[in-house]
Amino acid sequence: MLYLVDASVFIFRAWFSVPVDVVDRDGNPVNAVLGFARFLCELLERESPRHIAVAFDESLEVGYRNEIYPSYKANRDPAPVELKRQFALCREACTALGVVQFGSSRYEADDIIGTLATRARVAGLPVTIVSRDKDLTQLLSPVDVYWDAVADVRYGYADIEERFGVVPERMADFLALMGDAVDNIPGVPGVGRKTAQKLLKHFDTLPGVFENLEEVRKLKFRGAGFVADSLKQHREEAFLSRRLTEIACDMPLPVAKIGDLRRQAPDLAMLEVFCESQGFGRVLREQARRIHARHTA
Repeated sequence: MLYLVDASVFIFRAWFSVPVDVVDRDGNPVNAVLGFARFLCELLERESPRHIAVAFDESLEVGYRNEIYPSYKANRDPAPVELKRQFALCREACTALGVVQFGSSRYEADDIIGTLATRARVAGLPVTIVSRDKDLTQLLSPVDVYWDAVADVRYGYADIEERFGVVPERMADFLALMGDAVDNIPGVPGVGRKTAQKLLKHFDTLPGVFENLEEVRKLKFRGAGFVADSLKQHREEAFLSRRLTEIACDMPLPVAKIGDLRRQAPDLAMLEVFCESQGFGRVLREQARRIHARHTA
């Protein structure tokens, strides 16, 4: 099993949940680093993964999706400076804990996870995606697991349709139809969650919906005619949205083989220096020692 961790989810959670008065020796906030490092240690202790990688977002302002659609994520406020500097420290924490980490200025963490999941599948290795971003459910195969580690709920391939109303293969179509206000993806006006589910249930795919617009009018839900007209008027936006919601699974990554993602024992000397520089106490160090002892036993 290969564990693929969506770092941003847990860094932002730590930023908002760990007190901001957790600072380093120079007075800089390190609350997100501490929270993320503890989360990663808990994952390593609880799951003891043989293979694991952590994916980071390097930028929300540039990337290939912004080239396709300049307004992509343009509605988001930039991360505070106090948080931005902590992302690099979180990557240092991964290295000290023996975990491979990746980032890209052109691709998002989702694309890193998608590419690694695809390579793992070729190698015959199932994956556990650790996130709470529903976009990533589109990557699941029947042998994979999606783990919302915040709620501590795990979903298999067959659970996704019950949870979200569409099978994993249709998640990108689903998101393209209804749009995503958080990422500033336009979608089709008038098509919400339930309508998107009904359309895909009847026509299976996004192209299938647009090949049968007259059939949409005959569906038995309120406003079917309006939805058909909106689809016709916003075809271009729908297919643009589909390019934004689809995860890239073929980005360039410096991984020669899946064995390169094998977890290593924590580097206790590196971690000691890291904890000292950040002003961290004994809890994180003790977690790392336990992980090291178990890994090398």
